[in-house]
Amino acid sequence: MRPADSTKADFHWGVRIPLRDGVHLNATLYTPKCQQERAPCVFVLTPYGSDSWHMLGMYIAARGLPFAVVDARGRGNSEGVFRPRIQEANDGFDIVGWLAHQPFCNSKVAMYGSSYLGYAQWATAKEKPSQLCTIVPTASPYLGVDVPMRNNIFSPYYARWITFTSGCTSQVKVFSDNVFWSQIYRHWFESGNAYTELANMSGNPSPHFQEYLAHPEPDEYWDGYNPTAEQYAQIRIPVLSITGAYDDDQPGALEHYRQHTRYAEPEARSKHFLVIGPWDHAGTAWPGTEFGGLKLGPASLIDIRKLHLEWYAWTMQDGPRPEFLQKNVAYYVMGAERWRYADTLDEVTARHAAYFLDSDGCANDVFSAGFLQDVPGKGQPDSYRYDPADTSGPEVEAEAQADGSSLVDQGVTLALGGRQFVYHSAPFEQDTEISGFFKLSAWISIDCPDTDFYVSVHEIDLGGGSLRLSTDAMRARYREGLRTPKLINTLEPLLYDFERFTFVSRLIRRGHRLRLVIAPMGRIIESNFAGKNFNGGGVVADESSNESKTVTVRLLHDNAHISALHVPLGQMELERGSIAGLSK
Repeated sequence: MRPADSTKADFHWGVRIPLRDGVHLNATLYTPKCQQERAPCVFVLTPYGSDSWHMLGMYIAARGLPFAVVDARGRGNSEGVFRPRIQEANDGFDIVGWLAHQPFCNSKVAMYGSSYLGYAQWATAKEKPSQLCTIVPTASPYLGVDVPMRNNIFSPYYARWITFTSGCTSQVKVFSDNVFWSQIYRHWFESGNAYTELANMSGNPSPHFQEYLAHPEPDEYWDGYNPTAEQYAQIRIPVLSITGAYDDDQPGALEHYRQHTRYAEPEARSKHFLVIGPWDHAGTAWPGTEFGGLKLGPASLIDIRKLHLEWYAWTMQDGPRPEFLQKNVAYYVMGAERWRYADTLDEVTARHAAYFLDSDGCANDVFSAGFLQDVPGKGQPDSYRYDPADTSGPEVEAEAQADGSSLVDQGVTLALGGRQFVYHSAPFEQDTEISGFFKLSAWISIDCPDTDFYVSVHEIDLGGGSLRLSTDAMRARYREGLRTPKLINTLEPLLYDFERFTFVSRLIRRGHRLRLVIAPMGRIIESNFAGKNFNGGGVVADESSNESKTVTVRLLHDNAHISALHVPLGQMELERGSIAGLSK
């Protein structure tokens, strides 16, 4: 907050907002001093406590817009019982109506906020409150897609988040104790207990945790959290979606974007703008130039607060369109350190280039890797064995010591030798822009009913340094779709299409290479392990080491089983009129 802001804005504690069911929500209200005319009002709906938004509230109000921070039902000083994400739709609708009729508001209301607060915006918008003029959902999860699981694989992080939001006030110190949570995760990982026991082992049993686990794949339960196709079609207000290349909720943010632009009318699609910055989850709200070992150029530091104000001025006050939004999609090309623009997300990619997998039959190590090449492979299958009950091994130690958010650490990949697949490309012959979504088609056979795969693509520089570019994951039973579990009952190879990689935009320099890693999810996941699949074929969250099965995984790459990594090449290729390829 600038010192002058306090001289230009007032704030009021303990404002009570009545809801239709008789519950009152608590709000802190920020208004411009000496406000002469009514103005559009902006609000956030948060479970994290209104105090954390004080500086932003003063900043927004000092620039002429009333701003309200509303504690979610059952949180802070609000009445009611907190049920994560279930209540935001109806409560958000009521908040919009109440604010629109206050003496400081001109009946136009907008929303602000990231992560949970981004979700609250979509939940409110689907209820179509007539006074809601625009939303700016940032790092917004899509329930059942990236929260509390990704690709139907649950993340232990949710047990930590449940503790953070337990009670009325945020448990900030406990939530922020990385050592404590690393010990909890590791204790659970080594215990062999079922995933259902994780919350209990953390000391905070949670009915919400168990309720979520009862729905292991997208179904009517998860569908109820998100807008339906009909509701997306009815959202006609301007939308500014913001996410990051390394935002944990990027899959959710982009799913909302895809669903809305798919079902909305042409005029509404034309008013949906998307920004994909070079940021992690926190950076979508407060961009920085360095995180996880990645260093960015100054162009990455856009003023997010200013962009919000310009957006509100354009959509509610007849101001000009923000200069930064040159087209409907803005994305940052790391390495080139510049922003690029496209009319749609699909237009970011010029085309996909196929890099075929091949090896001499032992592509299990960084130092004896297979190949990513421009002709289909002819070599013998690669294989590894993975025992989910085995919690020993150097990679577990490397995982425990590494920074889980690090993008440049290779400790786990180096330690996993023999229990993974690794493939390297030849050095690039010229600078090449990779922008969009990787795809991997791989012929794989397993001798268990189920197992989990974690796939990552890395840039390898001239000195052997690594930067993680994108990731995907798959539980074998969902090979044919996330809603259609089908256990594997054959030893014959099946085609696995990994088509849910995260978005990346990066300039790969001449002489650099790509590395593809395919490994057991339970060993290599960056976020302090994943909900472990013991490969038994039962309900994964209920299985323990007692049901554990060791799996042999074989990956084929011959004339009859063509496996390939499809690399998204960006607009740079169109500009110079040719597609950069691999060295022959």
